[in-house]
Amino acid sequence: MNTHTLIEHRDIQNWVADQHGQPALARYADTTGRMHSRLAISFARRRNRPIVEMPSLDDGVSPCSWTAWLAELDRQNLALRVRDDDDFEFVDRRDQLIPSRSTSG
Repeated sequence: MNTHTLIEHRDIQNWVADQHGQPALARYADTTGRMHSRLAISFARRRNRPIVEMPSLDDGVSPCSWTAWLAELDRQNLALRVRDDDDFEFVDRRDQLIPSRSTSG
């Protein structure tokens, strides 16, 4: 299966838009009670997956602007690794050598 690691903001925004997604953030407290943000992507619909409603505040995920989402992505030094089956994960950007790289796996 092919994977592509997206680092450039425009590439990430295009992939999310192609998947009918929007940027979102989840807030959580660590063991000391300090609040942190976790990046998320909310999907209105996904291929080969059931249609689900957009997350609400009740499930801890809130839609946010691209500006805020991309700033948090940069602050955490993350990139987006996507697969051909529309699955994705956030990965450490420092471990990625070439933007939009393709690998076989």
